[in-house]
Amino acid sequence: MSYSPLLGSSVTNTRIRTPEDSSPFSGMCAACTSNCYGPCEIGLSAIRGSEAIYPFEADVNQFASEKKYPLDFSHFNINGRVFGSSGCIEDAEIASFPNVDIHMEFGIENKVKMNAPIILPAMAKLNWKDYYAGAALAGVLVVIGEDVVAKDKNLVLENGKVTSSPLIEEMVDSFRQYYRGCGDIILQANYDDENLGVLDYAITKLGLKSVELKFGQAAKGIQGMGRVKNIDDAVKFKNMGYLVFPDPTDPQVAENYRNGKGPVFEKVGKLPVWNEELLINRVSQLRKLGAEHVCFKTGPFDPRDLVRIIKIASEAGVDLITFDGAGGGTGNSPVKMMNEWGIPTVYLESMLHDILKKLKEKSCSLPQIAIAGGFATEDQIFKGLALGAPHVNFVAVGRAAMAAAMAGKKVEELIDSENIPKEYRRFGSTKKEIFADIRELKLYYENAEHISAGAVGVYSYINRVSAGIRQLMALNRKFKLECIDRSDIVPMTELAAQISGLDTYDDILVRELKNL
Repeated sequence: MSYSPLLGSSVTNTRIRTPEDSSPFSGMCAACTSNCYGPCEIGLSAIRGSEAIYPFEADVNQFASEKKYPLDFSHFNINGRVFGSSGCIEDAEIASFPNVDIHMEFGIENKVKMNAPIILPAMAKLNWKDYYAGAALAGVLVVIGEDVVAKDKNLVLENGKVTSSPLIEEMVDSFRQYYRGCGDIILQANYDDENLGVLDYAITKLGLKSVELKFGQAAKGIQGMGRVKNIDDAVKFKNMGYLVFPDPTDPQVAENYRNGKGPVFEKVGKLPVWNEELLINRVSQLRKLGAEHVCFKTGPFDPRDLVRIIKIASEAGVDLITFDGAGGGTGNSPVKMMNEWGIPTVYLESMLHDILKKLKEKSCSLPQIAIAGGFATEDQIFKGLALGAPHVNFVAVGRAAMAAAMAGKKVEELIDSENIPKEYRRFGSTKKEIFADIRELKLYYENAEHISAGAVGVYSYINRVSAGIRQLMALNRKFKLECIDRSDIVPMTELAAQISGLDTYDDILVRELKNL
């Protein structure tokens, strides 16, 4: 059995000719015929070369791995209990799911109130405006993704440093206009952003209080990369300090370009070259500039690196580390890296639990921890909180929240054009009739009916998963987040039990029988 997908995918806009008759270990058709024009990845490679490595139309799509990992959260079932009550008195009038408290705080020293243990992780593409605004409506954390300045047509640099970025300012303002006391917006920086002084600018000029340093490209391992359409843009990026291959400022390369010769220009982000001293000093500098929260974002790297990152964060007094499990992506890295690299989320979180437990036993001060990588619905979020308990504090939900932002925006466009999808006509014919949670938003905003439906979509989506989390907590008689523990989920397979170290239903029963 092969866990990897075949060499045809919507991610690359390819397909294999005979998916019903394929070679699972290569991903090719079992019979490769001489009269096939090659709609598969190999055929695409034959006509486009290295361009075939990357996802299809990454500017309008987001992506996830198609690999069938041997273990994911479906291998666990949520436990349930009949007796007792944790975090609430044993009173049937009070111990009810609407009274489950999922509010929490972000930050070690400077506490930020949050309405749910949810983070919308780094995005700077697609419907980012509603993504950020929806997070403010919902009162959760949201992260502006890396490399924004490369997209900012009105960027101003002085001596190689950012002095004005209207695009970053617009992104921050999209959150702030709906902020009502809960949640925060965090600006992420990769290695190139750091060289350009992006965080320094945002803290001192925009008054941003929360920032994030990124290790690699999260679930994709290396920094973002992409093809540059023309030599003028290639020169611009080169002058900004980015790596561009081939070098557009080389006279021979420029002449070859004018004559239609040579490879296409490619902008490649720098891999971070950090160590303990550099990171600890940088965290200190950011705090002196005015940052109240400094965070790390990293991917599923070698376990030795995970330990090292946590220890650095502990020594530096970092507020939060987000660990991103293998499989996700926004499209700025190779498809095969997305599919075939890194530690899948369940494996990663199980490792993190053991690492954090050990460091806690050694009296290390630990940052807050978020887990990311394939979370979309309340059952998965609850399982993520339980598997990492008590050390994992947040679950990051990226692709699903962006999907809500895009769906809400699209439905509003269809309402405005009087082309309401038949699936939604049963709810009504106007925006306020179709988007149910506008009623709730009227409690907080006078202009609720005029808020973008994409932002309302994010709010409603978070509302839904928050209600679901409360229900699953009440099922386990847990009425506060800190009451969730690892016994609230049960492995259903031998592999799940082995990797997580959790008791199966049989283990629980055997122990109870011994106590009879």
